Amino acid sequence: MANTNMSTDTGTDTGLDREILRELADEGSEAALDRLADLAGATGDLEELRELLDEGSLRAGFLLTRRASSTGDLRELQRISDAGYDEAGIELDRLLKAPTDERRG
Repeated sequence: MANTNMSTDTGTDTGLDREILRELADEGSEAALDRLADLAGATGDLEELRELLDEGSLRAGFLLTRRASSTGDLRELQRISDAGYDEAGIELDRLLKAPTDERRG
């Protein structure tokens, strides 16, 4: 019997895999949307992550928030929060309330 499970190895990802994931995401699959976010995150494709966030991907919001927080990008955190990922707003507040030395380090 053929193995119909999607590979979790991003090294073997093909355009066809992304096409299938996109179709599934368009049909409402949150797991496919999360997988697309993981693939975009692995390649550093911020534009795709932002688009996925706009589509409602919480995983994309998480990945973007983690990146913006690590670089201290307050504007990006605000944009992510405005797009509906509440944790970005919490992280933004934390960074704004942190002493200046903590934000640099």
